[in-house]
Amino acid sequence: MSSFTKLGLDPWLDDTLRSMKITSPSQIQSSCIPEILKGRDCIAGAKTGSGKTIAFMAPILHNWARDPSAIYALVLTPTRELAMQIAEQVAALGAPVSCKQSVVIGGMDSIPQSISLANKPNIVVATPGRLADIIKSNGPEVTDSLKRIKYLVLDEADRLLTPTFAEDLDTCITAIPKSDDRQTLLFTATITDAVRSLKDKFAPQGKPPVFVVELDSVLDQSINKIKVPERLSQYYIFLPSYVREAYLHCLLTNEDNADKTCIVFVNHTRTAEILARMLKHLEVRVTALHSQMKQRARIDSLARFRVGAARVLVATDVASRGLDIPNVSLVVNYSIPSDAHDYFHRVGRTARAGNRGTSISLVSERDVDRIHNIENHMTVKLEKYSDKLLNEDMVVEKSIQPVAVAKRQAILELEKDDSSNPREKRRKQRKLTAIGMHKKRI
Repeated sequence: MSSFTKLGLDPWLDDTLRSMKITSPSQIQSSCIPEILKGRDCIAGAKTGSGKTIAFMAPILHNWARDPSAIYALVLTPTRELAMQIAEQVAALGAPVSCKQSVVIGGMDSIPQSISLANKPNIVVATPGRLADIIKSNGPEVTDSLKRIKYLVLDEADRLLTPTFAEDLDTCITAIPKSDDRQTLLFTATITDAVRSLKDKFAPQGKPPVFVVELDSVLDQSINKIKVPERLSQYYIFLPSYVREAYLHCLLTNEDNADKTCIVFVNHTRTAEILARMLKHLEVRVTALHSQMKQRARIDSLARFRVGAARVLVATDVASRGLDIPNVSLVVNYSIPSDAHDYFHRVGRTARAGNRGTSISLVSERDVDRIHNIENHMTVKLEKYSDKLLNEDMVVEKSIQPVAVAKRQAILELEKDDSSNPREKRRKQRKLTAIGMHKKRI
């Protein structure tokens, strides 16, 4: 199909999408839009970058424009950055019909967000934690309008359906109409058993059967293995754990990678902060993204990386899902994730939209079991990174000494910042108090 109108959307949406340089539907859009317009609940799996947001927002806006009301749809997503990205697309798609939206996320003042909900926007995009807090701490003047929504969307549904979000998600869903009085749309890159099991739950009597589609699935059902993009080259570098930072610096600055846009993934926020500061001292254009940053800093950091002001983004897994960051050529796993699905989402930041990409995992003696676990879940094995591009002699000659100095500077800066941070002071005091109480019990 060459036109969105052939899928059943109104011409104004087709015109809007064309103005956004989107002239023909993707496979996930062609599959889902007609079924959502028929009133069917939907469980959809497709790789990141396949156009899932438009697949659910276009039919929602189509129906809302024909019968405007507030609040019409609630979109829940696991991270603040993904919520803001979805909100940007809602704003662009809904501009011709003056659709009002509200973004409800942590890290920002909750009072304006509560007021925004009380003013009955048409579309609400939220993270479960902040929305649950607002539901619990406000009266019906804020939350009553949630009882009239027509659509619930869970984006990155596999992540939202983990125990981490269970309590907050339950609070949010309790505040909205029951499943037989709304359409429920679940979108994800990975349709897990937890997601698939909801097919029967969202199929009350009298409703059309749930529509389930898996396109470009990351899971090869025949062998239960995760598939990675065909144009992604995956490598590993085996190294001693105590020189990991030096190898990272040498890798990012060698001739093969010096001009590449790169995301470096780590497992902990403190590691992200130390590496970003260290690389900055080593004159690498770098920025950081992790959950302990203030929301304004997270927004600015992501914007710097997107426009090329920073070449390297050091991030925790808040950057691994759903974010549309174009032209990422290289992903480095500085820390190896314990879950194979987390590895897939990380390396999925590159080799998008038909482009080639490279992932390189830094593997120490402590990471061997994790790498074997990841390889056991994939259809391919990681290849050894070429010694011609990076080897021990290069690291010793180029990076060992300057990295040691830069890392020491970074740690001193971070400790100084921590000492002047009231929240960090409270955290340390709570830790000391807990240790003291534990000693008394002993």
